[in-house]
Amino acid sequence: MTTALEYRGAVLDSEHVGDIRGALGTIRLDDAAPRGLSRKAKTLLAIIGPGLIVMVGDNDAGAFATYGQAGQNYGTRLLWTLLLLVPVLYVNQEMVLRLGAVTGVGHARLILERFGKFWGAFSVIDLFILNALTLITEFIGITLAAGYLGLPKIAAVVLAALVIVGAAFTGSFRRFERIAVAFCAGSLLLIPLYFLSHPAASQMAHNFVLPQLPGGAGQLSTVMLLVIGIVGTTVAPWQLFFQQSYVIDKRITPRYMKYEKADLRIGIVIVVIGGAALMGATAAAFAHTGGFGHFTDAAGLARGLQAYGGRTAGLLFAIALLDASIIGAFAVSLSTAYAVSDVFGLNHSLHRGVKGAKGFYGLYAGLIAVAATIVLLPGSPLGLLTEGVQVLAGVLLPSASVFLLLLCNDKEVLGPWVNGRKTNLFTAGVVAVLVTLSVILTASVLFPGITARQILDIVICAGAASLAAAGYATARRVRGGAPAAEPVDRTGQETWRMPPLALLSRPAMSAGRKIGMSALRLYLAIAMVLVIVKIVQLAIGH
Repeated sequence: MTTALEYRGAVLDSEHVGDIRGALGTIRLDDAAPRGLSRKAKTLLAIIGPGLIVMVGDNDAGAFATYGQAGQNYGTRLLWTLLLLVPVLYVNQEMVLRLGAVTGVGHARLILERFGKFWGAFSVIDLFILNALTLITEFIGITLAAGYLGLPKIAAVVLAALVIVGAAFTGSFRRFERIAVAFCAGSLLLIPLYFLSHPAASQMAHNFVLPQLPGGAGQLSTVMLLVIGIVGTTVAPWQLFFQQSYVIDKRITPRYMKYEKADLRIGIVIVVIGGAALMGATAAAFAHTGGFGHFTDAAGLARGLQAYGGRTAGLLFAIALLDASIIGAFAVSLSTAYAVSDVFGLNHSLHRGVKGAKGFYGLYAGLIAVAATIVLLPGSPLGLLTEGVQVLAGVLLPSASVFLLLLCNDKEVLGPWVNGRKTNLFTAGVVAVLVTLSVILTASVLFPGITARQILDIVICAGAASLAAAGYATARRVRGGAPAAEPVDRTGQETWRMPPLALLSRPAMSAGRKIGMSALRLYLAIAMVLVIVKIVQLAIGH
């Protein structure tokens, strides 16, 4: 019989080893029976959770506002962005679920151990700040939904906070996941909303597959910033930290990798369907009205949907927004509590009761309490906080993707699970695009009058820099006589786990990597200082 000790490897919390007790089923640690079709279906049901929650949590209050803005201002002409983001979402999240299942160690702790104290501290601090701000936007969504539904603001915020905290404080991973999955099911309310709004399906299909930038040359900069907003709300740094830690806490091992990848695919399908339904519904509701092109906020979207599709359409939107804000708050709070506890060596598992992980639960509840309080404070600059989240996410996402790529090429960490050549090429291209979008977003905040020509110049410069970096790396390999990369030996994948961190040798830092890391550090320092200064100036003006 297999024992928990044999599976432990590098895991930092003893509760991260044992039976998988998911919302929809259980898999015993010693279950090694062959899996026919029926058993495979039961295994998938037991595994479903991490990919579903992280993806549905991504369609949160910020996503509702961003997709709704796209629909209200430009119809369905930006639908192609959702389809374009599917491979980006899958590749990024597949890498972190692989890291979680194989290593048993959270994302922030791996960065600390493999890249040193500076980057470890930076990853936790920036995640903490960004997630705290993101939580505020979730509670803004709750207040907007409650306002439309006629619920008292204070009571709605307090009740939502109690639900979010109470779900995690049950001391049972299974109970939390059942609550979270139930809220995920609530996101399907966007489907009947779509049919109530009956947008032109043929036009939506056309706009899904044929990219275009609406508005003409005079509005290119505005449209580009909205596209960047869609990217930022769909691919967020907290997702990487959350899914890796949640996979670990659910006790998923490499043996169940294909089931977890299926879980991720299900989540991505639901996200795309939800985003498309929201964009299509708002496009239909505001077409040929005075509200077309004049987005205000999510409450304005609800009123427009009611005027077009009746009271039921408005109610469905408001309830779906409330649901999305709560599931987003679940995921964002947990990602922070997991990361901080991981780095400081605190017990951090939903399998533990509050007494067994006081720091973990205290941080989770504290974040919720602070965010709820700020939203209820009179005169809080809520619009400014929302903008700050979008900007900081755009600035920090490239660095998160860089570390993800480096970790997934670290043979000490992933062994036979390291990236293949195709994954590396695709991910490197994604990182280059994210860096370019990050620079554009930062520039737009510092210089609100940025023109389409200036955005094009940034794209050209970023492209040239990417080509120069690729050429430099190739030239170094050629001069150094480096042999062609051999295929990765995948033998024994299902049973390979990362050894304890203390047994790993530190990764060698080549000259090229040192230059790249220094450039990244310089960019992040400059961008964050400039953005913070700008936000403070706006706050003082407010």
